[in-house]
Amino acid sequence: MYRFLLTPRWWGINLFVVLAIPFCVFMGTWQLGRFEDRVQTHEKAEDRPDPGTRSPKPLDELLPVSTETSGRPAVATGTYKDQFLVPGRELDDRTGYYVLDLLRTDSGKALPVVRGWLPGHPGTAQVPSPPAGEVTVTGDLQASENSGSTGVDLSGGLPDGQLGMISAASLVNLVPYDVYDAWITLPATGKGAGAGMLPVPPAAAQGSGLDLKAFQNLGYTGEWFVFGGFVLFMWFRLVRREAEAARDVRLGLAADAD
Repeated sequence: MYRFLLTPRWWGINLFVVLAIPFCVFMGTWQLGRFEDRVQTHEKAEDRPDPGTRSPKPLDELLPVSTETSGRPAVATGTYKDQFLVPGRELDDRTGYYVLDLLRTDSGKALPVVRGWLPGHPGTAQVPSPPAGEVTVTGDLQASENSGSTGVDLSGGLPDGQLGMISAASLVNLVPYDVYDAWITLPATGKGAGAGMLPVPPAAAQGSGLDLKAFQNLGYTGEWFVFGGFVLFMWFRLVRREAEAARDVRLGLAADAD
C-alpha cells in the first residue's frame, strides 16, 4: 500500500521533509539560545553595581563602549567647539530637545557632550552657552545612537545646527575633525551644565535587558517549532490521502489515475 513512497514524485517530498524538519529544529534551538543569552546578560547587568555609582575613569579607558562600560562616569578634558540641538527628545513625558556641544580634546578628537534638555522646539528659548576655555567634564558614558535608538530622527531635512541622531557617523560630515564613537550626558551639577536645562539620564545599554528583541527571539523559537510540526503533519496527511486513494483503486471504488 505504501510503495508509492518510493516513486520519483515522493522522493522529492520525502527529501524536503527530511531536510526541513531538522532545519526548523536547528533554527528554533538557535533562537532559543539567543533568548537565553539575553536573559543571562540581563541577570549579569542586574548583579553589577549601578554604573553611575562607580568611580570616574578617563574616557579612553572606557572605550569602546560596551554593556559593562555604558553608564560609567567618564572624564574628559578639552575646549567646547560646535553646538548642535537634537530635537524630538522626551523627558518626563514632555517633548523637547538636547543641547549637545562637541568637546575638542587634546587628541584632536571631539567628544559629544549632552549638557542638558530644554522643553519645546529649538529656537523657542535661549540656549545657555558652554563654558569658555579648557574644562574638565565628568558625565555618564553612552554608546553612539543608531536607527533602533529611542527618539532618533532619520527623516533628514533638519535645519542647520540640528541633529537627528547622536553618533560619530552623523557628526563626522558636519565638523572638520574626528569625533569619538561615544557621547556623555552631564549631571545637573556637571561642569558645563547650563542654567535652566534638565539633566538627561543615561539610557541602559542595548542588549543588556529583556527588551522587545529578546521576546522576538522567543517568538521566533515558537514559530520555527510550529513550522516543523506543520511540515510533519502535512506529510502524514499527504501519505494518508495517497494510501486511501491507492486502496480505493485496488477495491475498484475509483479509477486508476495512471
